Amino acid sequence: MKRLLIFLALSALCVGASENSVARWSADVNIHPLTTIPNRHTIHTYFNTCPESPDGKYVIFYVSTTAEGENGEIHLLERASGKEETLATNITTEDAHRAACQQWCNDGKTVAYHDCRNGQWLVVAIDLVTRKETILARDHQLGMGSPRQKSVPIYGCHWKPGAFRDLYLVNVETAEIQTIVKVGEVRDAYGEWIKSAFGEKDVSLFFPVLSPDGKRVFFKVACGNGGDDFRTKEASNREGKFVYDIESKKLLRMYKEWGHPSWHPDSKQVFEKGNTLYDPDTGASKQFVLTPTDHPSISPDGKLFVSDADVSKRDFAKLGDWCIAVGSTETQDSVIVHRFNNTHGATSWRKNHPHPSFSPDGMRIYFNVNSGPWTTLYVAEAKIGQ
Repeated sequence: MKRLLIFLALSALCVGASENSVARWSADVNIHPLTTIPNRHTIHTYFNTCPESPDGKYVIFYVSTTAEGENGEIHLLERASGKEETLATNITTEDAHRAACQQWCNDGKTVAYHDCRNGQWLVVAIDLVTRKETILARDHQLGMGSPRQKSVPIYGCHWKPGAFRDLYLVNVETAEIQTIVKVGEVRDAYGEWIKSAFGEKDVSLFFPVLSPDGKRVFFKVACGNGGDDFRTKEASNREGKFVYDIESKKLLRMYKEWGHPSWHPDSKQVFEKGNTLYDPDTGASKQFVLTPTDHPSISPDGKLFVSDADVSKRDFAKLGDWCIAVGSTETQDSVIVHRFNNTHGATSWRKNHPHPSFSPDGMRIYFNVNSGPWTTLYVAEAKIGQ
C-alpha cells in the first residue's frame, strides 16, 4: 500500500508538471507584434527553425515593403533594447512563404540565407561579429539547418537543378561543400516508387531538413519542369519524405506523404501534421493530443508541441481564421493560444503561413499573422511561474 501511495503521488506530480506546462499558455499570455514599425512585412522563415538566437539575445527576420513581399532585407533585433539593424539588403526570394530561408547556425555566430542575384541563386553566410558576407554556394538553395551546427544543408534549384541533383552540406566558416546523399542512392533504394511518382524523368533531391545534432536529414524528391520561372506551383513536382542517417550513410525509411515534418529534439524521430511522431528506425508511430494542426514542431525540452491551422476547416471559428495551438506530449492537455484572421498579408503567389516555433528556452512562440495588408511577425510570451 505504501509503495502504491508513493507511485500515485509521483504520478500526480508528473501530470501536474505537464499540465502546468500547457497552463502557461492558457490565459493572459502576452501576444504582440515583434516590432511596431508600420507599413512593412516582417516574416519568420519557417516552423523548422526559430528566429531567436540560441542565447536568446537576438531575433532575425525578413522585411519587405513591397505588396507581394518577394524582395526585401534581413534584419537583426536585439531583444533587450529593441534596437534593430539591417544585415542584408536587395534580397530576391522565391516567395513570401519561406522568405529568404534566413536562419541561425554555428552556435548563433552566423546567419545563413539564400538570394537570387542577377538570375543566379546563391547561399550566403553573414558573420555576426564582423558582419562579413560570404557566398557559400552558387546555383543552390538553402534547406533548414540546426542553429548549433557549423554546416547547413543545400540543394540544386528544384525547378532546374542542372548538375546539382544530390544533397550537400556546406560549412559556413570554410565554405567547404560535402555531398551527403546522392540521388542515385535514393533511386537504387526506392526506384519503383520514384518511377510511379515521376515516370522516367530525371529527379533531384529537394528541401533537406537537418536534425538538431546534425547526424540525420530528411528531404523530398523533386522533378523540375526545366523552365526558368520559379514563381509557380508548376515549377516542379515534389513528393515523398526520405529519412537518411548521415553517420552510417544509410537511408532509414521512406514515407509516401511529405506532410509538414519537423524533428523531435532527440534527433531520431520525426513529428508530423496530425500531431503524429514517427520513428524511422523501427517504423513505429504514436499520436499526441489532437489539436488544430498544419505546421507542428516540438519544444526544445520535448514536453510540448505547437502548431497552426486554418480552424475554419474544423468549425472552430469563422471562415478565414487560423489559430496557434499548444499541446502536451505527455498528457491529453492542449490549449488554443491565439486566433486571428489570416486571409491577407503579402500577396506573393505562395501564401505565407503562421509557421509557429518555440524559442530556445521554450518560453516564447514566434509566428506570422496575415490579418491586414502587412504580414507581421508576432511573439507569444508565456506566463512566468506556471
